[in-house]
Amino acid sequence: MRRTRMIVFITVLLLTTVLCGCTQKTEEKDLKISVVCTNFPQYDWVRQILGDKVNNIRLTLLLNNRIDLHNYQPSVDDMIKISVCDLFIYIGGGSDGWVDDVLKQAENKKMVVIKLLDTLGDAVKTAETIEGMEDEDDEDHDGDHEHESGLDEHVWLSLRNAQVFCAVIADALSALDKGHAEVYQSNAGVYIDQLSALDLKYRAALTAPSAGPESGKTLLFGDRFPFRYLTDDYGLNYYAAFAGCSAETEASFETIIFLVEKMNELGLKNVMVTESSDKKIAETIVRESKGGNHPILVLDAMQSVNKNDISNGATYLSIMESNLSVLKEALE
Repeated sequence: MRRTRMIVFITVLLLTTVLCGCTQKTEEKDLKISVVCTNFPQYDWVRQILGDKVNNIRLTLLLNNRIDLHNYQPSVDDMIKISVCDLFIYIGGGSDGWVDDVLKQAENKKMVVIKLLDTLGDAVKTAETIEGMEDEDDEDHDGDHEHESGLDEHVWLSLRNAQVFCAVIADALSALDKGHAEVYQSNAGVYIDQLSALDLKYRAALTAPSAGPESGKTLLFGDRFPFRYLTDDYGLNYYAAFAGCSAETEASFETIIFLVEKMNELGLKNVMVTESSDKKIAETIVRESKGGNHPILVLDAMQSVNKNDISNGATYLSIMESNLSVLKEALE
């Protein structure tokens, strides 16, 4: 954490110098309400709530070049965008440790800030290390993404959480742009209904008796596991090589053997990974398991959606729809 804080400190010093010369010019040229989001789900929720008023707002997505949440550090340009924005939305977990220093230097003292972990309150889950998973507690990883709070920050991967967040975002946009408040609330209501409908589809598909015995409701990840909010929503079990925020890419022999044995014991038919995986661990598990020819399925954690994906029509709902198809295949 010390190295990260030093980088942020130096960048904040640069930020304060740059802001003196450019903030006034920027505000004079662009009087639009400015919204800055750290990750793709937040960005897409705002788009859906804005609807056909999206061009009335200056909307920025910071993580849009396949740099995921755990590896991102803001540039000076990113910090300037945050400093002068009207609404800033971020998660608030260990990977966002840089945010506090940036907000202290913010030029816009009336900025509305939505911290998703605070919005969830008691519904936030703690990060967990389960049986067979690599445990990083006793290792020194230079502290780049120490999760001092012990909270699981992957809150966007629950459709139920998404409904809560969208209501709060709609209220913030309505307060900032009162002339279109009715439109934003109406759009949010329609979109929340869509999220609720997809949640019902998940429940019907993943919690039905046809899902089979306990082994038929278990996922096995040869990768890190950011999906705890999703699996908890539908009563699914899981085993994985790493926790969701792990910086590790190589699993120990013991972890590999545990996952192979668990796959064989439960008769699982596939191994799963996230969209950013190189699949090496999963391929090893498949190779060493009985049969040795199981498919590797990809569940999208939306941590590396980029501007090309967005241009090609990617939305939060479309990705969650695809994830449901993957989960149904995994649990057949």
